[in-house]
Amino acid sequence: MTGPQRYIAHLDMDAFYASVELLRYPQLKGLPVVIGGRKRHAGEVTETDLPLAQWPRLKDYTGRGVITTATYEARAFGVHSAMGIMKAAALAPDAFLLPADFDRYRHFSRLFKAAVREIAPVIEDRGIDEIYIDLTDIPDIDASTPTDPMAGARRIAQAIKDNVRQATQLSCSIGITPNKLLSKLCSDLEKPNGLTLLRAQDIPERIWPLPVARVNGIGPRATQKLHDLNIITIGELAQTPVTTLMQHFGHRYGVWLHETALGHDERIIETERLIQSVSRETTFEHDLHVKRDKQLLGETFTRLCQQVAKDLSAKGFVGRNIGVKLKFDNFQTVTRAITIPYPTGDARVIRQVAGQCLKRIEFSRKLRLLGVRIGTLTPYSPEQNTTALDQGDTLPLF
Repeated sequence: MTGPQRYIAHLDMDAFYASVELLRYPQLKGLPVVIGGRKRHAGEVTETDLPLAQWPRLKDYTGRGVITTATYEARAFGVHSAMGIMKAAALAPDAFLLPADFDRYRHFSRLFKAAVREIAPVIEDRGIDEIYIDLTDIPDIDASTPTDPMAGARRIAQAIKDNVRQATQLSCSIGITPNKLLSKLCSDLEKPNGLTLLRAQDIPERIWPLPVARVNGIGPRATQKLHDLNIITIGELAQTPVTTLMQHFGHRYGVWLHETALGHDERIIETERLIQSVSRETTFEHDLHVKRDKQLLGETFTRLCQQVAKDLSAKGFVGRNIGVKLKFDNFQTVTRAITIPYPTGDARVIRQVAGQCLKRIEFSRKLRLLGVRIGTLTPYSPEQNTTALDQGDTLPLF
């Protein structure tokens, strides 16, 4: 590690979606709860006053939805995010099933980030439930005591946790280390409501015993390849010659694996991250026929285009590259895109151009998934030229 000591924190809200739901349904606290399957609709009646025996359970679900998140009690059964709900039902049939309420989650996301900024304003937004924080310039961050070499960092981290809880009634876990890589690892070590502090000299004892799969950036295929080389832990990866890693993984990834295992990461906190694209997609409850289900497909297609336009507006962007994504009943995925002359954020234009993309696809099978995206984004400016709707063009396929 070169240069002055850095203090980088990674804050991760604990089972965020599920925890937000437990504020609405405190009677479910301590019970296995799964969020997913569908989104909550505006004005939908909640189950607040129902006896628990009448609440929806995983075993009652039919469809192809996936889990958004689960409480720690549900995770104890092997249930996890991105798992199919029908598969989860086999593991935890009596777990409670709640629809996702993303408007509510975004509200609590804004609350916890504002609470952090009151203490430490330099943050990098990594999503709805996690952020990086640069604590390096916070007064007394490097304070120590005879028994706690990171007493200053511990005090500030606890103040952040307390402020987040006061603002949201929710807990979070924080890891503080010299860099983003280690902080991401450490925030997960003592969940829930964890606080882990680590110095560079602590890496062999605290990090090296962990499995390589715990590192963000080492996926299932790389993990299996490392296992085939008898590299199971991060420590074993650190002790593997970089030339060996380069031989099996290529120069760039091999060097990255070596540096990562040693705990090296010089990435800075990016306070403003330019998004690359905006997309929306939906997986249908059952496969849809392009002709027999034309009305439903058309309504869904229009809604996705409107949602993309709304997301663009909320983020302050317009875009030029508009595309569609389809997954057929045989799991084949097809994408098409068109780049238009001037940027747009108009839902009608997005729908029109995305419809032209659809005309480039052969529909010989039923549809399982439909998505719309827009890329090549630029910040919106009232003065810039934008693509206008050509009323003479034909409507999309759906």
